[in-house]
Amino acid sequence: MLIGEVARRSGVSARMLRHYDRLGLVRPSGRTGGGYREYAREDIQRIFHIESLRSLGLSLRDIGRALDDPGFEPSALVDDLVRRTQERIAAETELLTRLRRIGAAEPTGWEDVLRTVALLHALGSESPGKRQSAALSSAGQAAVPVEALVEAALHEADPNVAGALRWALAQSGGSGLELLAEGLGSPVAEVRGRAVRAIAEMPAEEATALLRDALTHRDVEVRRCAAVALGSRGVADAVPTLIDMIAEGANDVDAADTLSALAHEPALADRIATGLVDRLTRNAPSPSARRGLTQALGDIPGPTTSRALAQLSQDEDRAVALTAAYLLGLRETR
Repeated sequence: MLIGEVARRSGVSARMLRHYDRLGLVRPSGRTGGGYREYAREDIQRIFHIESLRSLGLSLRDIGRALDDPGFEPSALVDDLVRRTQERIAAETELLTRLRRIGAAEPTGWEDVLRTVALLHALGSESPGKRQSAALSSAGQAAVPVEALVEAALHEADPNVAGALRWALAQSGGSGLELLAEGLGSPVAEVRGRAVRAIAEMPAEEATALLRDALTHRDVEVRRCAAVALGSRGVADAVPTLIDMIAEGANDVDAADTLSALAHEPALADRIATGLVDRLTRNAPSPSARRGLTQALGDIPGPTTSRALAQLSQDEDRAVALTAAYLLGLRETR
């Protein structure tokens, strides 16, 4: 079969077939009387083998080795192809994400496109200073894709940069809340924590609703962060979790301060005091937990607290009794 016919049947151009011949990949088995290349059945089969291996990403050099070296082991080469393919897919995915973000920003001209590209590049910089500067400069810019800010906030490990990103998101008017809510469902604990901290700084009512839902989250750290944030917003639903935090010694200072702030409302003060007393006597808390609960109780106004401190001043645990007596004395002198 002559080269033109082979090219038509195989889909490989005559020019490429000549290139294969020069490289020694496929040499026609014969020549016609006029000196034209003539391919045998085995030659055509080899061409198809070459095209199959090319479709996997193998170089022509590797294809020659694979077809001609009896001792050639394909496993290492296949592993390398897998790695390179994964890298290429990751790069293409990153480009696709970047293009979508630019489109979401609805640029009105190339200047907007260039500003958005510069911001995205800065947010992905290896320099924490550049990332922080990009986050701070993004606030108030209409062309900033909030998706990029959310992704950066969910994966930022540097505390200063993370704070700047949360601040920038808070300035966005709550437009990133849906994406942050998805972050709460992440299988990675660090991402869940960053998501709830970012939501906690969002002033929107929708953020408060998300924080209420987070009080029943499977991740205890998410529940605790949500409770402190809700308590600072005056939401009474946070009280049980805040009391548990004090009993468990987990961010107990913030929890106690939040309860104290909530207790300015008389009805809520009585509820908080009752909850603290109940936790003091329930499930035999550890001595350190009982002391922490007693100290927190001292910051809660109202008669319920005074009666509880009077009883605790006679407690068997001398540290609890002394703490209660001291706090009770302070209340009586005010």
